[in-house]
Amino acid sequence: MSLKEDVKPITYLKNKTADAVRSVSESRRTMVITQNGEARVVVMDVETYDDWRRTLSLLKILACSDADVRAGRVMEPGEAFERARRAVRDD
Repeated sequence: MSLKEDVKPITYLKNKTADAVRSVSESRRTMVITQNGEARVVVMDVETYDDWRRTLSLLKILACSDADVRAGRVMEPGEAFERARRAVRDD
């Protein structure tokens, strides 16, 4: 992150919104907006946001899976596939 390029005061966003949107969209770099010298919001392009959401979803699935394994909530692969097959047939 480049502080000069990626961190801007809220007045920059107010006065140059179109420039900020164009910069973030083209570079796919996030922009941190400060208010009273403190970071308040992050601006990002839609593709980066979608990537971030998908990544976060996968990390949540992995964390839940890890918790299940640690708690002993596991089954043999054959049983898991059979349950999946039955669930698909029952729909």
